[in-house]
Amino acid sequence: MERPNWCHETSLPAEPTSARRARAFVIHHLVEHRLMYLLDPVRLITSELTTNAIQHAHTAFTVTLKGFDDVVVVTVEDFLMLNPGRSVPPQVLATSGRGLGIVEVLSDEWGVVNDRPGSKTVWASFATRSE
Repeated sequence: MERPNWCHETSLPAEPTSARRARAFVIHHLVEHRLMYLLDPVRLITSELTTNAIQHAHTAFTVTLKGFDDVVVVTVEDFLMLNPGRSVPPQVLATSGRGLGIVEVLSDEWGVVNDRPGSKTVWASFATRSE
């Protein structure tokens, strides 16, 4: 994979305030790189992925935001080897189970990698506009 033009990373504990902190982190860096049109989808997907890490992995996690020539990638690495997946659609009145569907709809691509022993990384990419 090519080297990113820029990269920002933060590690957070598995606690409820960490999802808010992760959203603030991506907002700050997207604004810094003048990518305001990506704020809503990247912020929402970051929220979904970090909430999954908090609720399911119960471990600290790392959020990384990388900018390439034509794409921005957000990743969340946690220390639960079980890969996320959607097995059955949630019931109409269910209060959970829609997160990865949101990730699928709002990102251009997404996936899971197990590059490092004992962890998994969920990623989502977003095309950038030429200015």
